[in-house]
Amino acid sequence: MAGVSGAGRAAVWAVAVLAGAATAGLIAVAVLVDMDTADRAASLAGAVAGLIALVVAVVTLVRPGGPGGPGEHRRRLRAGRGGIVAGGDVSDNAIGRGSRVTSSRPRRGPASAQPGSTDLRVGRDGIGAAGDVRGNAIGDESERR
Repeated sequence: MAGVSGAGRAAVWAVAVLAGAATAGLIAVAVLVDMDTADRAASLAGAVAGLIALVVAVVTLVRPGGPGGPGEHRRRLRAGRGGIVAGGDVSDNAIGRGSRVTSSRPRRGPASAQPGSTDLRVGRDGIGAAGDVRGNAIGDESERR
């Protein structure tokens, strides 16, 4: 369950355990009592599960940070070991051993604004940017003149 917080992980496990117990209970009713009672119990359990799912969906949509909520414009940036990640533009930089930017040209244009949310993941020794990448010297012994 990558990307799930501790509270979310606990909730998922609680729902899984509850669903397993409900299933075992319904099977026990079907075996020990009769099929008519098991049918009624299963109908009631399905209705309750549907109402709970409706409440969870409404809470998820309404809470800050949910889809369409005020937290919609969040940035989530992650880099692996040795990785480099930038939340915006990467312009006229020297990145890596021996890299040099030798031009004195000014930066071209304004920084680009990235609307909406950004989810950027860079692996081990990788380089990533959530905006434009231009005018850089990246890597071992590289140079831009």
